[in-house]
Amino acid sequence: MIGLPLAAVLSGCAPSHDTGAPLQQQLPASHVDNTLPVALQNGWPQSNWWQDYHDPQLNKLISSAISNAPDMQVAKQRIRLAEAQAQMAQSQLGPELDFGGNIERQKMSAEGLMGPFATDEGGNTGPWYTNGTFGLTANWDLDLWGKNRALVQSRIGEVKARAAELAQTQQILASSVARLYWQWQTEAAVKQVLTQVKAEQNNVVSVDTALYQRGITSSVEGVENDINVSKTDQQLTEVAGNMKEIEARLMALTNSQGSSLSLQPSALPAVKNQMPATLGYELLARRPDLQEAHWYIQSSMSEVDAAKAAFYPDINLMAFLQQDALHLSDLFRHSANQMGITAGLTLPIFDSGRLNANLDIADAQRDLSVANYNKAVVDAVNQVAKNASQVETLMEKNQQQQQVIKDADRVVQQAQARLSAGIISGSQVSLAKLPSLQEQIGALRLQGQWVDASIQLTSSLGGGYHYTGK
Repeated sequence: MIGLPLAAVLSGCAPSHDTGAPLQQQLPASHVDNTLPVALQNGWPQSNWWQDYHDPQLNKLISSAISNAPDMQVAKQRIRLAEAQAQMAQSQLGPELDFGGNIERQKMSAEGLMGPFATDEGGNTGPWYTNGTFGLTANWDLDLWGKNRALVQSRIGEVKARAAELAQTQQILASSVARLYWQWQTEAAVKQVLTQVKAEQNNVVSVDTALYQRGITSSVEGVENDINVSKTDQQLTEVAGNMKEIEARLMALTNSQGSSLSLQPSALPAVKNQMPATLGYELLARRPDLQEAHWYIQSSMSEVDAAKAAFYPDINLMAFLQQDALHLSDLFRHSANQMGITAGLTLPIFDSGRLNANLDIADAQRDLSVANYNKAVVDAVNQVAKNASQVETLMEKNQQQQQVIKDADRVVQQAQARLSAGIISGSQVSLAKLPSLQEQIGALRLQGQWVDASIQLTSSLGGGYHYTGK
């Protein structure tokens, strides 16, 4: 008996049209571990990868960036907003209970429906009355079709996506600070070697000057040496400018414009000679941006469910218990008590296409979220492959450069042996050292590039992999 009226009600709902097959996630999605709730409870996997460098200066800089950077503050407020929206959606699932009261003073119209109360005849006290009402009102949307529950799931998905966004922001900040820091250390190391180069060049100049004054050498050789010293001074100036620029960028990232960083030189991490055994799709699970895209898909799917449920009728239960009296003196009498229960049904029949348009919007948003996820997966795979290739190439270049340095050092050793034998002068040893020092500068540049590439690889894997030489 109940089924027939319900079927008749449902058949009268506004018709929904077919939105087509949803966009499918690409295959890599099946390789990605999406157990984000556990990750959120236990902390992002190896989110503090920079501590593997064992450098207090770097740890302090990244800690300052995470604590003070405006981007982190924005991401945290987005989480707070998403949590509040989820709580608001959650509150729609339960009943509401309100207390209300009012007092109304009015004059009855003798020509209206309440005309008999507008005169003093028949024991009335009109035409002025003071009406009082107070009591409880309850309301409960039964949500039989799960529309409100779907909206709650959508909001929860947004909270998790915002949490992943916060982790992504932290990774970007940490990666940016670490890269700049090691760039500064690379420049500082190059500066030290350039200082040695200049010292050797000055030694050559002083010897050549003495030889020229004695008429042993020509002025041409002295001019060439002076030019070399000037070029070294230019390089030192360029390095100093690079270090100042990097410091300014670090101060901006750490939001510490009011104080100096006072960085001190630190040894660059040693270059390793092998790559990790695996760089598969499973490592991409540590990328916060992929987790963020995944949870936006989940959120949009719940939005579609809510849009579909909106085509079905809403059933609400309402009840009230209150005191109502035309005279305040009668307000608290038992006879002024009134109560009631109402079951309400709202059935969409014709809405000019509003519900279908809302469903189309939710469906398009879901497909857009899937498309963004698919793009993020492809970009992530390409980024990992590119960064891994760079790391591998730089490892080989560093090995080759170390061999070049060994060969240059043998030339220096031979010159020192000849100096000990009295065959050549000290300036000849300095000239032999200059190529070796230049090769050391090249080695430092390659070493710095390898560190930079390894940080980019770490970042492209979401902080889940780190490979240092310490």
